[in-house]
Amino acid sequence: MAGTTRTKAALYVGGLLGPFGGGVVAAMLPELGASFAVSPGLAASTLTVYLLPFALIMLVAGPIAERWGLSRAIRVAYAVYVLAALLSVVAPWFWLFQGSRVLQGAANAFTTPLLLTKLAAITPPNRLGRAVGTFGAMQALGQTSAPLVGGLAAEASWRLAFLGIAVVALALTASPLPPDSGAGQTSIATSMRDALRPRVQWPVGAAVLAGGCLAGTLFLVAFRVDDAFAVSPSLRGAVLTTYGIAGMLGARLVGGFSDRFGPRAAVGGGLLLGGATLTGIALTESLPLLAAAWALAGLGTQLMLVGINTTALTGDHTGRSGAISVVTSARFLGMAAAPAAFTGLYRHDPALGFLLPAALLVLAVPAVAARWPPLSRAR
Repeated sequence: MAGTTRTKAALYVGGLLGPFGGGVVAAMLPELGASFAVSPGLAASTLTVYLLPFALIMLVAGPIAERWGLSRAIRVAYAVYVLAALLSVVAPWFWLFQGSRVLQGAANAFTTPLLLTKLAAITPPNRLGRAVGTFGAMQALGQTSAPLVGGLAAEASWRLAFLGIAVVALALTASPLPPDSGAGQTSIATSMRDALRPRVQWPVGAAVLAGGCLAGTLFLVAFRVDDAFAVSPSLRGAVLTTYGIAGMLGARLVGGFSDRFGPRAAVGGGLLLGGATLTGIALTESLPLLAAAWALAGLGTQLMLVGINTTALTGDHTGRSGAISVVTSARFLGMAAAPAAFTGLYRHDPALGFLLPAALLVLAVPAVAARWPPLSRAR
C-alpha cells in the first residue's frame, strides 16, 4: 500500500511539471524581451512554441509509447525535459531559447497522457474519478503557481526558474512507475486506430469544447475585466487566477461526483455549469460576481475533464494511452483555436463573445445525455 501511495504521488507530481513549465514564462515576458533584445510580441511567442508541439505530438505520443513501452517513454521524456530546461538556462540567443521551449513542449507530450494511463492501471475502477480529479488538481496547481514562481524568479534572474524545473525533472526520472503491461505488442498504426475508435470520439468532441469554450476563453475574461472595470494588472491577474484555484480545490470533489453518478453526468453537469458561468460573465456589471463566475467556470472545466478522461481511460488497456493522448491533444487544440474563433465576435459585441461559447456548451448537453458511451470496466 505504501509503495502504491508513493507511486501515485510521483505520478501526480509528474502531472504538475508540464503545465508549470508551459506557463512559467507568462510573468517573465518583459525580462525575456530585455534579456534577448526582442519585442514583447516575440517574447510572448515562447508560450506558443511550447504549446503547439505539445498538442500536435500528443496526437501520436500514446501509440508510439505503446510500441516503445510506457515507462521507457516517460523516463526518456523526463530526461529530455531536464536537458531542454538546462538549455533554457544557458541559452545566449533567443532562437536557441525558443528551441529549448519546443523540446520542453515535445517532452511534455509524452508525460501528461502516459502518466494518466499509468494512474488508471493502478486505480480501482470505482475510485478512478477521484484519482483523475487529483491529477487535474495538480495540473491546475501547476498552471496557477507557474506565473507566481516565474515572476518571483525574474526578480533575481528568470533563468533560475528553468534551473528549478530541471532539478524537479531530474528527480522525476528516478521516480517509481507502475510496471508496463507489455510493449511492442501492437503497431503504431493499429494503436492509432484503437485511439480513434467510436467510444473515444465523444470524449474528443467534448475535449474540444472544454478547451475552446471554457479554458480557451481566459483571454476573453482578461479583455472583459480590462474593458469593463479598468483595474490594475495585479487585480486583473487575481481575477483570472480564481479559475485555477477553484479547479484545484474542487477537482477531487468533482472526481467523487463522477465516481458516484458516472462520467456522463459529470460531462453534462460541466457543460451546463460552463454555459451558465459564461453567460453570467457576459451580463454582469459587478467585478466580484465576474470573479465568482470565472471561479465556477474552473469547476465546470474540471467536471468535464474528469468525465472525459475517465471515459477515455476505462476502455481496453491496449488502447488507453492512445485514447487519452488524442483526447488531451484535442483539448489543447481547442484552446489554441479559441482566439481566432471568438476575438472578432467579442470586438463586435463583448456579450456575444461569451454568449456564443456558452450556447455551444449548453447545446451539447442533449447529445451527451443521449449518446455518451457507457462506462467500460475493462482493465
